[in-house]
Amino acid sequence: MSAARLATLSGAIRARTDAGHIPGAVALVVRDGRVAYYEAFGRRDPLAADAMKIDDIFRIYSMTKAIVSVAVMMLFEEGKLFLSDPVAKFMPEYAGQMVLQHDGARVAPASPMTVQDLLRHTSGLTYEFRGTRAIHQAYADAKVFRRDQTNADQAAALAALPLDFHPGTQFEYSRSTDVLGRLVEVVSGERLGTHLQRRILGPLGMVDTGFHVPQGKLGRLAQSFAKDPTTGEAEMMLDVTRPAMFESGGGGLVSTTMDYARFLQMLANGGQLNGMRLLGRKTIELMTNDHLGDMPRPVDMIGPGFGFGLGFAVRTHAGMGTMPGSVGQYYWGGAAGTTFWVDPAERLFAVMMIQSRVQRDVYRVLFRDMVYAAIAD
Repeated sequence: MSAARLATLSGAIRARTDAGHIPGAVALVVRDGRVAYYEAFGRRDPLAADAMKIDDIFRIYSMTKAIVSVAVMMLFEEGKLFLSDPVAKFMPEYAGQMVLQHDGARVAPASPMTVQDLLRHTSGLTYEFRGTRAIHQAYADAKVFRRDQTNADQAAALAALPLDFHPGTQFEYSRSTDVLGRLVEVVSGERLGTHLQRRILGPLGMVDTGFHVPQGKLGRLAQSFAKDPTTGEAEMMLDVTRPAMFESGGGGLVSTTMDYARFLQMLANGGQLNGMRLLGRKTIELMTNDHLGDMPRPVDMIGPGFGFGLGFAVRTHAGMGTMPGSVGQYYWGGAAGTTFWVDPAERLFAVMMIQSRVQRDVYRVLFRDMVYAAIAD
């Protein structure tokens, strides 16, 4: 990595935090298993004088999905489920779902929702904020995202709603990984947070990752602006200051940059870290290859040149996309601006943590463009 070009990256992020676009950021780049770049910028909290530190804690929202997907695939490796299993095998309430067509008619699904469908977001589920049609209003009316419910409560609420499309026919970003979180509970017999701690977070040494921030660590919790300074939009953040009744598999975890880096290094190593193996190499290959083929997908979620695997978006073409990268690169991000990617061809992975829903797309593109520009050989 070019030290001069990484310094240019630092200058670009520092200029933006100094100008007040975001309160602060932490960015990390690892290549060949060694830290090439690890910097903190700005302030942890816009209402306090504290400088951001590299070990500060962030709401990672949908970066939770990759961790929960790994938990599912660990159960898969143990023979406790198959990707082809219908979800109704584990949660019978999903056996009676119907598809809500755009003309308002309800029809039986052409094929059952499977575990693979949940992992690749082809389940027929959606998110209430992904549109304004009747299905999205039904999600909102059912209040499927509530803090005062259990994972079992939410899974049952989703099962009582119609599907948006026939499972296995198209990609739509959705509450599928929340349902996977409940699936982990059913198969393992443990609460999701307990299972993740025992099987993934604890073994990997992810000491600051969980579904809430303990009292003694609240002084390290990164905060957003109340309103974005460029648009005036409210920056609403999840309350993570007390234990969560609803442990969202799709977006509930908090973490630090280095904690998440340990998770990514495990993936980059083919499933093991420091002698602790979580997954087999071939399972990770299965997860990080495209599972969509030519299925329709919304371009705002997966652009040209990309597909989706089992928990990750994956790059399928060297060209077509608007950001640099390699075929086989896999990535995702969180609603508050956190982002990661792994590039096996370049033996590199990167993580950036910010807390801004409004500015997230700007910083994801900036960070990826400038990290790739710093690759010297």
